[in-house]
Amino acid sequence: MRQAFRVAAALAAVALLAAGCAKPSSSSSTGSGSGTTTAKFTGCMVTDTGGINDKSFNQSSWAGMQAAAAASGGKMTVKYLPSTSTSDYAKNISTFESQKCGVIVTVGFAMGAATEAAAKASPNQKFAIVDCSYKSFCISGPHEPNITQLTYNTVQDAFLGGYLAAGMTKTGKVATYGGQKFGTVTIYEDGFWDGVQYYNKQHHTHVQVLGWSYPSQNGTFAGNFTSTTDGLNIGNTFITDGADIIFPVAGGVGLGTAKAVQTADASGKHIAMFWVDTDGCISAAPYCKYFITSVEKGITTSVKTAVLNAQMGHGGGTYVGTLANGGAVLAPFHDWASKVPASLQTELNTLKQQIISGKIIPATKSPV
Repeated sequence: MRQAFRVAAALAAVALLAAGCAKPSSSSSTGSGSGTTTAKFTGCMVTDTGGINDKSFNQSSWAGMQAAAAASGGKMTVKYLPSTSTSDYAKNISTFESQKCGVIVTVGFAMGAATEAAAKASPNQKFAIVDCSYKSFCISGPHEPNITQLTYNTVQDAFLGGYLAAGMTKTGKVATYGGQKFGTVTIYEDGFWDGVQYYNKQHHTHVQVLGWSYPSQNGTFAGNFTSTTDGLNIGNTFITDGADIIFPVAGGVGLGTAKAVQTADASGKHIAMFWVDTDGCISAAPYCKYFITSVEKGITTSVKTAVLNAQMGHGGGTYVGTLANGGAVLAPFHDWASKVPASLQTELNTLKQQIISGKIIPATKSPV
């Protein structure tokens, strides 16, 4: 099925080139995207509970939906339904099925069960799910050919992030924590932890990682992806414990940590952080000055491609974002470009190529 997805992606690329001059569509308060009212194809998206403006998965996925509509030459409309609780997942999916959506995109690991159940019940309905796969056990059982799995091998760019953090810390302590203990969260933490260890080995240092242990697979979790209060408290705890760089893998919870970093930095403690999934200098711009980088997933691109594929009649299979294909990347350093030593940037570029070539395989116990 992976091969089928690659063929479909290639066809989508042709469509993207042909529509390169199209302007992005804009959403309305009701969740409708642009496109003509006579369009025959409708792309539909069900958000997770973080909301459409979560600065993370939902927002990036919706941007992908809009980009697909813009690239379709007016032959597609896109819309979304928000989920305010987990009980909304199945209901929203059912609503979109009744509206004859050409593809239903669901966002995030937590929506796996509802998506799989709907796909089994409606084998002619195309689905795509962000950051979820059979291999990660987000969905299980026989592979449903009408589910496109959009996945990201983020242990790769998280490894680079850990190496960078170890090279930038002044206190010798860095930290990471998760929203909930999902494989799609802990894979980041594994990579970050391993990157720090590799830096220690190469530079004969002893940088510590707070909040996560790769050997024990245990660490700090907020228990959700929305509470900024939890993010503030966790961030303050790490700062008190001596960490001067923090990497939240927790969606909107990370905004609370950004506030903690902002307050600490203002008091002269020189604390910084990384953002996750998206470029924080775009998705959480008020805190850009505190973000050394962001450990990203190519969510927007993968959703855009999956929706255009569905419009052309293709579906199923697996997309894996990597350093090699741009689906797992470190964001630009932005305000930190002159602060990250040139020698460290050179090391990161070398490590990136070594990971792409397979010379270095970052350690993780979380399957992609």
